[in-house]
Amino acid sequence: MDRRSFIRNSAATLGTAAVGAAGFSGKAEASTRAANTSTIRAFPKSRPITDGVPGDSGIDTVVVVMMENRSFDSYLGWLRNDGDYINAGLSRYGFKFGVDSEQDQRFLDPDGVFHSTAHFKINAAGSDPFRGCGHPDPGHGWNAGRAQRDQGFVAASSGNDDFALSFYRGNDLPFYRELAHRFTVADQWHASILGPTYPNREYLLAGQSGGNKTNYLPITEGGFQWMTIVDKLAYAGVSVIDYASDLPPLLLWGNRMSPHVRTIDDYYTDCAAGTLPSVCFVDPSFGGDNRSDDHPHGDIRAGQKFVQDTFTAFAKSSHWNRGAFIVLYDEWGGFYDHVNPPHLPDDRRSADDANDFSQAGFRVPCMIASPRVRPGWVDHHQYDHTSILRFLEWRFLGAPATGPGLDSDTWFLTLRDRFARNLGRTFTLDYSNREVGFDLNMAMADPGGACAPEPAALSFDQTPVRESNPEHSFATPEAREYFASVGFKS
Repeated sequence: MDRRSFIRNSAATLGTAAVGAAGFSGKAEASTRAANTSTIRAFPKSRPITDGVPGDSGIDTVVVVMMENRSFDSYLGWLRNDGDYINAGLSRYGFKFGVDSEQDQRFLDPDGVFHSTAHFKINAAGSDPFRGCGHPDPGHGWNAGRAQRDQGFVAASSGNDDFALSFYRGNDLPFYRELAHRFTVADQWHASILGPTYPNREYLLAGQSGGNKTNYLPITEGGFQWMTIVDKLAYAGVSVIDYASDLPPLLLWGNRMSPHVRTIDDYYTDCAAGTLPSVCFVDPSFGGDNRSDDHPHGDIRAGQKFVQDTFTAFAKSSHWNRGAFIVLYDEWGGFYDHVNPPHLPDDRRSADDANDFSQAGFRVPCMIASPRVRPGWVDHHQYDHTSILRFLEWRFLGAPATGPGLDSDTWFLTLRDRFARNLGRTFTLDYSNREVGFDLNMAMADPGGACAPEPAALSFDQTPVRESNPEHSFATPEAREYFASVGFKS
């Protein structure tokens, strides 16, 4: 069963508050709902599920959807100015409720000229606000990230032009707006390292990148040989599948992972049948004009549809009542963010910044949907991708709820996931609400036409940063060749 067939034939929506189609708007954010926040009650105090035992957590199925290349300020910074969202939060959680975001910022270019952040809209040059046509893909490699950290987002060697200073509003991301209003946002979620796509996805799956700083393909090795969370879960008898739209990141570990890889159509079928594994990694499409991963120059409307489809399938399945759906981004993609990236425990920590894997990346968007999360809540605790590993290790592998455990323990993969904050602490032990609360079948705008070829030069007088090995797309020809070599056929 494909995704559209599942959604067309599924049961009536769980939601109740319908929201109409939302196209791109160049105007100030306007609420589309008629909520009366005066009727919202204060949220009762609730303990985290980590105060109980894992089997009583109320979470049996975890779905992780990792998208591509967006920063928190650029993508979710509008929440701070969303009146309905803020007022509802104040009513539920008190006067300290808020979102750590700064959409309006200025950065110096190499000529000493200030450039201001701006709502990305169609301009005289014909730039496409949904794809970023007319602009190069912002720099997001190991060196470009350090230039952005130290000198700003349009500095020399940043690899950026003004596209990196663009932001969206809630009306531009209608499905994310609904998820944020109903469920929990994490506003201090950082990419695991200040580097590109592959290493960050490797941290999600293994708590390390094997020392790789670039999108290195393990062609000669036939896949990485170091252990992953999939290995540990499978050894413990916990089912886990990577559902791939085109290229499955799990196969970076070679064809030994093939038993744990299925197609995205299998995901929709398994949702409908109630046969999902305990842990699901669900991948968007990484290549082509209709890529759905949100990576420039993909159309973000395709990304909204992908998240809508995957979440709807899960929310309408029997797994929802005891499930968790996490949507996040692998790295910031070169887009601006005002929070300095932290250092985190890491086996490859170094005093030499050029080789320091303890340096986390900039913040990325993250939303957690489950019957067991606080509605319209903002979790301000510091997380990175290995916080998901730490949660899975607690829920399924015997890890303690908090703390690093003992040196002799075998539940952790690396120093990073051993010391990561357990994401389980954002789920509530004493509260559960199975209602989604909005129209899962809300109309969504279709993606538009593809961009012309990427421009060869940036707007500023600087040399674009291009690290060795491809950094700007998961689905390079070399990557497709590698995945085919380990037996994957999309």
